[in-house]
Amino acid sequence: MVGKRTRIWAFAHVLTGVTIGEDCNVCDHTFIEGRVRIGNRVTIKCGVSLWDGVVVEDDVFIGPNVVFTNDKHPRSRKRLSEYPETVLKQGCSLGANATILPGLTIGRWAMIGAGAVVTRSVPDFALVTGTPARRVGWVCQCGEKLSYRGGRMVRCECGEEYERISENVVRARSVNGKPVQAVTSAVPSGELT
Repeated sequence: MVGKRTRIWAFAHVLTGVTIGEDCNVCDHTFIEGRVRIGNRVTIKCGVSLWDGVVVEDDVFIGPNVVFTNDKHPRSRKRLSEYPETVLKQGCSLGANATILPGLTIGRWAMIGAGAVVTRSVPDFALVTGTPARRVGWVCQCGEKLSYRGGRMVRCECGEEYERISENVVRARSVNGKPVQAVTSAVPSGELT
């Protein structure tokens, strides 16, 4: 099923059973397997393959040639009866040529740097880079890097406020200038720090 106003460009292969939300952009030379779920307002750039087990929430950006895997122990002609679920939470962005190993969660509004190899789940608002990927900072929902200077609170230039709960947890305090309820990230153990 493909939602309203979603565009699927040339040489893209979308298999039967896929769910793609509204207002998405699926660029050239993409491949999407049948048990993939894609939310609304998602951008999938050229050269991306989404394999069974990938769940993409709303407002996600997947850069060119991002690589997903869905088998921790691949062998030729060996098929799994069930694939580990890889979840891209709302608003996260994956830079060009990033590699995401199977069964991970990329947190809300997190940002994965170009070329990063993500081997562990990533918390909400985290900025990760490198091979293997490591957290190098925090980002605002608008995409700007957040700078904590000794305190627990920080305000982005766009006006959004964030609170550092612990060394590895940041939460939004306001969105569009309005207070928000605390949201606990559902990132499994083995989280990237």
